[in-house]
Amino acid sequence: MSRPLFRSAAPALFACLAGCNMHQSTLAPFGRDAADIRGMTLLLVGGAVVIFLGVAALVVAAMRAPAGRLTHDGGMRLVLWAGGIVPTVVLGALLVWTLPAMRPAPATPADLRVALVGEQFWWRVAYRPPNRPPVVSANELRLPVGRTVVLELGAGDVIHSFWVPGLAGKMDMIPGRTNRLVVRADKAGRYRGVCAEFCGLSHALMAFDVVAMPPAAFDAWLAAEARPAAPVASAPGAALFTANGCGGCHAVRGTAGTGSIGPDLTHFGARATLAAGILPMTTANVARFVRDAGSVKPGARMPAFRHLSPGDTQAIARYLESLK
Repeated sequence: MSRPLFRSAAPALFACLAGCNMHQSTLAPFGRDAADIRGMTLLLVGGAVVIFLGVAALVVAAMRAPAGRLTHDGGMRLVLWAGGIVPTVVLGALLVWTLPAMRPAPATPADLRVALVGEQFWWRVAYRPPNRPPVVSANELRLPVGRTVVLELGAGDVIHSFWVPGLAGKMDMIPGRTNRLVVRADKAGRYRGVCAEFCGLSHALMAFDVVAMPPAAFDAWLAAEARPAAPVASAPGAALFTANGCGGCHAVRGTAGTGSIGPDLTHFGARATLAAGILPMTTANVARFVRDAGSVKPGARMPAFRHLSPGDTQAIARYLESLK
C-alpha cells in the first residue's frame, strides 16, 4: 500500500480497530441476546456481500456480452427474478426467522430484579432479590452467570440509554417510565456498559462496569453488599466527610450519611472505578474528584470543595476507599 493511500485509509482503519476489544464489543458477547444479535448481524453482512458480488458479476457479464445477446425478454426475466421473486422469498424468510427473536424473553417472579436509573452523569442501582429488602449501589452492575435477571430501566432527569454491547441490545431510559430488559449472562468476566443517548456535557463520560459472576460468588457478594459499611469511624476523613455535609447527598449505611441525591457510597472502596467508570480507583483520583468534580466530569451536579486543603481531600479519599 502506498504511503498516501495508507494515510487516507488509516483513520477509518483505526476507528474500526477501536471497536475490536473483548470488554465492550457486540462481536464478543457474554450474554444470550448479544450472541443472537451477533449471529443475525453476521448473516445479514454475509448476505449483503453475496448480493454485491452477484450484482458485480452481472455487470461484468453484461459489459462483456457480445452484441445481440442481451434481449428485452431476457432483461424482463432478470428483473422479475432478481428484482421481485428472489427478494420476496429472502425477505419473507428473514421475517419468519427474526420475529421470534423480537419477542420479550420470559421472566418469573422468582428472578432477580435490578432497578437502574440514569442520572447526570452516573447510574443508580438497586438489587431487588425476591422476598428480601433492596440492596442499593451505584455505577456497577453485577450479574449471576446462567440466571435470568430483569433490568428495570428508568431515568431521573433526561433521557438516557442503557447499552452493554456484549450483553444485549440498547434500551432507552425515560423519565416517568420503566422499561424492562430481560438478560442472562453466560460467561463470567468484567465488561463495560455505556449511556448510548446524548444526555448532557459528560454523556461520553457516563460508563459503568458489568461484572458477571458465578452464582455462588454472586450470592455471597450480594449478602455482603447488603451489610452496612465497616469503616474506621475514628479516621480523620470520617469527621471531614460529616463536617462538610457529604452525608446530605450520599448514603453510607451504618453511619449518619443518609443522602439520596448522589451515588450510594456504602461499599465505594470495593469498586474498581469511580466517577461512573472513567477513572481507576486510586487515592489521588478520589481526592481530585472530591475537590472539583466538575473539572473531571463537566456538568456534574456535585459541588466543588476547593476550600479544602490537599491534606483534607486526601483524608476524605482514604476514608472513602476504606468503605468496603
